[in-house]
Amino acid sequence: MKVVLLSDVKGTGKAGTIVNVSEGYAANFLFPKKLAKPADAGAMTDIKNKEASRQHKIDTERAEAQALAAKLEGQTVKVVCRAGGDGRLFGAVTSKNVSEALATAGIPVDKKKIMLADAIKTYGSHPVKIKLYTGVEATVTVVVADK
Repeated sequence: MKVVLLSDVKGTGKAGTIVNVSEGYAANFLFPKKLAKPADAGAMTDIKNKEASRQHKIDTERAEAQALAAKLEGQTVKVVCRAGGDGRLFGAVTSKNVSEALATAGIPVDKKKIMLADAIKTYGSHPVKIKLYTGVEATVTVVVADK
């Protein structure tokens, strides 16, 4: 008997999948606990619609990320910091500082998306990668300068 699982069932499958189970298992365990429903035409259509909706959401988010990446690519932002005599900064430039600098430039980016291997601790120009979505990245140049 084919059923559509409404929630994850250990040893049977994940929610939203169509599985083939015995009639007794379905009638005595899955249906009474509302873990599954029969896989009729309405359920199949519902699954296809949910999958199409999910795919549309993914495509929309990817398109937005690619548009933002095109806007970010090649941008240069300036971060002002104080440093000691040897040119090393008193603090460090972190992803939060880069995010704030991008926000003042009119391009808000979440600090969690900014990929810094280590905090920037010297003056100069530093390339910084921003991972906007799976497979969508942009590189921004961060210029650390004195007042």
